Amino acid sequence: MKAIQQVKRPDRAKKQSLLSHMKNNKLLYIMLIPGLLYFIIFKYAPMGGLVIVFQDYVPFLGITGSKFIGLDNFRQFFLGNDFKMLLGNTLMLALLNMTIVFPAPIILALLLNELKNAKLKRFIQSSVYLPHFLSWTVVVSLTTVLVNVQTGAVSNLIAQLAGRKIDLLTDPAFFRPLIITQSIWKECGWGTIIYLAALSGVDVEQYEAAIMDGAGRFRRVWNVTLPGITSTIVVMLILKCGSILNTGFDHIYLMTNSLNRSVADVFDTYVYTMGITNAAYSYSATVGLFKSVVGVALVFLTNKIVNMLGEPGLY
Repeated sequence: MKAIQQVKRPDRAKKQSLLSHMKNNKLLYIMLIPGLLYFIIFKYAPMGGLVIVFQDYVPFLGITGSKFIGLDNFRQFFLGNDFKMLLGNTLMLALLNMTIVFPAPIILALLLNELKNAKLKRFIQSSVYLPHFLSWTVVVSLTTVLVNVQTGAVSNLIAQLAGRKIDLLTDPAFFRPLIITQSIWKECGWGTIIYLAALSGVDVEQYEAAIMDGAGRFRRVWNVTLPGITSTIVVMLILKCGSILNTGFDHIYLMTNSLNRSVADVFDTYVYTMGITNAAYSYSATVGLFKSVVGVALVFLTNKIVNMLGEPGLY
């Protein structure tokens, strides 16, 4: 009995401390309500509609009237001809994003951190932030103007160097380089904000000690700066792994055409095509569910690996 009471008392103490904390910080918890409502209404409540992945959903019959077909949608998806192509294209773009796009803000933040001229640093920061506020429609439009095979400045330059004109927009070989280049140009500057904030927290005395030990600029970056922001990089990496299959619908869709579709079709565009264009709602929901489950699993897996390596993860 005493042991049971000892177990219950800490639980009661925790509840009382939580209630007292809520009473003492009423305004903070009131400010939390809009955020909670947003996630409940727009994130969690729609998950009830996932039941259609086990149905042959017909909008006129609704969820209750549609026929239950079990795992037929999953069999059709995994055994179909499109699965390998979609998985290959998506993973290839994800790999390029992880190896090229993800490190780019880190490298840019390190370079900006080494600038001693404050005015030049602020000017460069403002310049690289601006593309983030452009929509993908504008970015793709600018790309089309620059690489248009007839009048594009970049295409004309390539034609002079290569001796022939190359249609970069329709050639499947240039689809992924264009996607990665656009992603870096648009999001690299904005991504430096988090890393520059982390760099501001690195102890200045460590730099002074490194200088006294004879360390050059590169050695100070490698041995002082990077270890100081490792935890931030790890957290961002875990979050990035969670969205590894999210290649960005609007970006990919705008760059896709009939000639490069063999390398451009990914899960995001496939869900749109099957769900909106072909009205295969149950099938498209199955593809979306698969992508989400893989993303969640990767978050837990990456966090576990990071913890095993001795680094603090998300939890």
